[in-house]
Amino acid sequence: MCSIIGYYGNEVAAPIIVKGLRRMEYRGYDSVGVATESNSQIELKKGTGKVEEVNSKIQLDSLPGKIGIGHTRWATHGKVTDVNAHPHPSNSGKLAIVHNGIIENFEELKKQLEKEGYIFKSETDSEVIANLLQKNYEKIKNVKDAIIKTVSELKGNYAFVAMFENGQMAAARFHEPLIVGIGKNSYFLSSDVLGFIEQTDNAIYIENGNFVLIEKDKLEIFDFNGNIVKQQITKVSKEFADAYKGDYAHFTLKEISEQPDIIFKSGENTKNAIKNAGNHIKNSNNIYITGSGTSYNAALIAKQILAKYAKIKVDTIISSELQFSSQIIEPESTLIAISQSGESADVLEAVNIAKKEKCKIISIVNSLTSSLARESDFIIGMNCGPEIGVAATKSFTSQIIIIYKLVEVICNGNFVIDYKEISNAISKILENHAQVRNIAKEIKEISDIYVLGRGVHYPIAIESALKLKELTYIHAEGIAGGELKHGPLALMDSNVFVIIINPKDSTYSDTLTSAREIKARGAKIIGISDEKSDVYDYWIEIPKTSELTYPISETIPIQLLSYYAAIEKDTDPDYPRNLAKSVTVK
Repeated sequence: MCSIIGYYGNEVAAPIIVKGLRRMEYRGYDSVGVATESNSQIELKKGTGKVEEVNSKIQLDSLPGKIGIGHTRWATHGKVTDVNAHPHPSNSGKLAIVHNGIIENFEELKKQLEKEGYIFKSETDSEVIANLLQKNYEKIKNVKDAIIKTVSELKGNYAFVAMFENGQMAAARFHEPLIVGIGKNSYFLSSDVLGFIEQTDNAIYIENGNFVLIEKDKLEIFDFNGNIVKQQITKVSKEFADAYKGDYAHFTLKEISEQPDIIFKSGENTKNAIKNAGNHIKNSNNIYITGSGTSYNAALIAKQILAKYAKIKVDTIISSELQFSSQIIEPESTLIAISQSGESADVLEAVNIAKKEKCKIISIVNSLTSSLARESDFIIGMNCGPEIGVAATKSFTSQIIIIYKLVEVICNGNFVIDYKEISNAISKILENHAQVRNIAKEIKEISDIYVLGRGVHYPIAIESALKLKELTYIHAEGIAGGELKHGPLALMDSNVFVIIINPKDSTYSDTLTSAREIKARGAKIIGISDEKSDVYDYWIEIPKTSELTYPISETIPIQLLSYYAAIEKDTDPDYPRNLAKSVTVK
């Protein structure tokens, strides 16, 4: 969940590292730190807060030296404090590490190291790596063998970069992302290509159970047994360099505004994969779809569309829950895994469970070089460009478009989507910022918001509630319209707002009836519809479109409402508290 970066080259390291950390801050922003090696000494600065804030305070980018490591943290073990921030030096101060992941046996290792006289300053599991590596290095006197010994003693999922005062650098990967950037007379070690994309588009994606050793301008890769591994350099798409806000106040608003174009881009880089995956689905006996958060909500929509139009029954499974019900996976079935980053630990675990049952894996993913993509039989690219805002917006739209395209293949032309109609509808909605912002002012002090929908609009209600929770910190809940009288109606009074997802389709009349029942209890109603009604206290108009395209167009007003409510509440919509973009730890 954190971002790690290392630089080894001919330029001053600290400014390059700080710039890379800014670009990866979506992965964690509780604290930040940088360590460099200069004149055979390790110098370190770190503190709590975002990169810009800490750098302004203590000048992280002023550290000397041409070798360095950096880190932005999303706390798992220990509070958000300066001492818990990375990098972590070893007791001797002769090496320092940055770490992403969780060391499951850190308490056991820590107790043993303390018995041997090692002193721990932080509450983190990460500091164990630094002192364990120091112990092994001092005993073995060789960085390569010290790494092999250290990883043999660690349990858990991790990636770490270690820097030694002698100028050597090493990094190891076990079920957490680690990428090497190959520059001109320089090397980068990073959690994400965004960490070095401005410097180079040549990358090596380190395989699981491998480690990297850099010394004297030479890079080697080994497996955990010490065998040398052949290096394969990949050209990274330059689109990932386009991670700037431009004239927008926040990445979230920029990414919401990009969606009219995303309609046409989604899946276009993997057309053959969509065709092949669609044909495979047609011939599959059992199909499962998994995802987490917004991606799971996309899976719920896929389930309804596949059932209604392709007559294909699928089971949807929250990725984190699959380990507790793995017996439902029939052997030799198909699992569709949806993930923006392709690095979500829960999704990767679900894929691992399915592969043990000899299932075929279809991934819908934004990064074609991610861990998920490398585990898949069919890789479908979202092609929506980098999404920096922690709350998913354009990636959700891209996922739905890809689902439409899969169903088009499955239905052999009997299911047709007008993508231009969707794009035009989104563009029209995006012209209406002023009205949405006025409604945002009304809800900013509300403690409870409910979102109601029926049929395919129910997953949109769930996704809408998630956006409101993520960006505004208001308690929000998605409700199935037919369940209103089975409990939720008891919550309706003058202190709550209810958003009604109600385009004029087959669900319209029943949903309008629910709205009247809610209003009779005193709640305020926000209607999202292409048809005005006197039951709405506030009406957000969406264009009239074909029934199939409503799920996307009705999502956009909620994204805008959540964004502007966050602005009204003076919270940061790009970096919601306690959250990170890519959940790479369980």
